Amino acid sequence: MALLLRACLFTAAATLLLAQSSIDWQTTTDLPGIDTKSLSPSQKTAVLKILREQDCSCTCGMKIAECRIKDPRCGFSTGLAEVVVRAVREGKNMDQVLDDLKASPLSKGPPERKILEDPVKTPIPIASAPSKGPADARITLIEFSDFECPYCSRAVHQVDALLKAYPSEIRLIYKQFPLSMHPHARLAATAALAANEQGKFWEMHDRLFANYRQLSRERILALAKDAGLDLDRFTADWTSGKFDAAVSEDYKDGETAGVFGTPAFFINGKLYNGPMELAAVKPLIDAELKPVRASK
Repeated sequence: MALLLRACLFTAAATLLLAQSSIDWQTTTDLPGIDTKSLSPSQKTAVLKILREQDCSCTCGMKIAECRIKDPRCGFSTGLAEVVVRAVREGKNMDQVLDDLKASPLSKGPPERKILEDPVKTPIPIASAPSKGPADARITLIEFSDFECPYCSRAVHQVDALLKAYPSEIRLIYKQFPLSMHPHARLAATAALAANEQGKFWEMHDRLFANYRQLSRERILALAKDAGLDLDRFTADWTSGKFDAAVSEDYKDGETAGVFGTPAFFINGKLYNGPMELAAVKPLIDAELKPVRASK
């Protein structure tokens, strides 16, 4: 996980950066990482107008559209653009879209970040989320993740090492946070929840992340078969649309908690702004456990 801009937003290669720097952000109709395919022509025009006029909050001094072109790795311009696209898609007028932008936590720009932040004001809902580890574990580790994110895939092994080091003291909760820049992430999220209906969420989770570069509807079906799922039941559940609301709720929960990229981890409700390597996380876990251990 990255310190400030979540690691999955750092996906542009150097050659892409050079090519993008020559694009005129005031006239181009395609901005990196911004999916406008679901918009009508008039809605797309409205989105581009707003992104060309509104400032990015990352302190770069550029407009949102300009920042998307000149720094496609910027998590602030990505997140703000997604707010605009979503608001316009919902039929909101210009004033309402600008109100949504102003209300977004991203509009405040990069705050001073502690390695472990204060607990979130609103508890993150976890009752229906897939989990592993003891239900009465002293540490609840909540992960917001995206199955098409390379950094989330890398984090799988890091989290597994952490759970192995604390088998009775950490419970992992998985929350869906599919980024719009990843075309198959939401499809994979609903597939994982369909697998969960058969008690095989983690089997599907591992296979999806192991194949994050090759996700497609056909590939996901093959992974479901490999995971030992009843394919007829899986396909019916997956294509029914009944998991769409759950994915959207997870995403909303993440936004409320201050997530704007993946992977994002919360340790007992506190956003963690550091790498997930065991050596880095262990002192924080031990500190969280110390009061409990001292009382024994």
